[in-house]
Amino acid sequence: MKVKNSRLEAIKMLISSMELGSQEEVLQALEKEGFRLTQATLSRDLKQLKVAKAASMSGKYVYVLPNDTMYKRVSTPHSIMEMLQISGFLSINFSGNIGVIKTRPGYASSIAYNIDNSNSTNIIGTIAGDDTILIVIKEGVNTQDVINELGNVIPNIRG
Repeated sequence: MKVKNSRLEAIKMLISSMELGSQEEVLQALEKEGFRLTQATLSRDLKQLKVAKAASMSGKYVYVLPNDTMYKRVSTPHSIMEMLQISGFLSINFSGNIGVIKTRPGYASSIAYNIDNSNSTNIIGTIAGDDTILIVIKEGVNTQDVINELGNVIPNIRG
C-alpha cells in the first residue's frame, strides 16, 4: 500500500506542476521519477484521484486535480522524489480539546488517515478536508503530549 500511496502522491505532484495532456505523457513523467506502471493502473489511479481535463492558459487540454485553484503550477518544480520527502504538514493549533492541523492542499485526508490508524491514546478522532484536519482530543490531555504522539505520524511537527 505504501508504493501505491507514493505513486498517487507523485501523480498529484506531477499534474499540479506540469501540463500533461495524455496518459502517455503522465506515464513517461512517472517513469522519469522511478515509477513503472501500466496504462490500466494509471487509469484507475486517475479515476481514484478524480482527475479531469481542463483547458490550460495555452488552450491545450491538460489533466487537473479537483479544486485545482489550490494547485498552482510552478515554473521550476523540484523532482517528485524530492517533493515526496517533504511532509504535507504546515501547522497545528489548539483550542480546548480541539486541534486544527493545516496541510498543503491534498494532504489532509492521508495525514488524518495515518493519525486515525496510529493507535493514539490521546486523540479520539479526526475529520479531514482538502488542507485542514480537525482533531478531537480526550479531555484533560496536555497539548504537548498530543504533539509528541503526532510526531510518530508527522515527523516535522512542532508545537
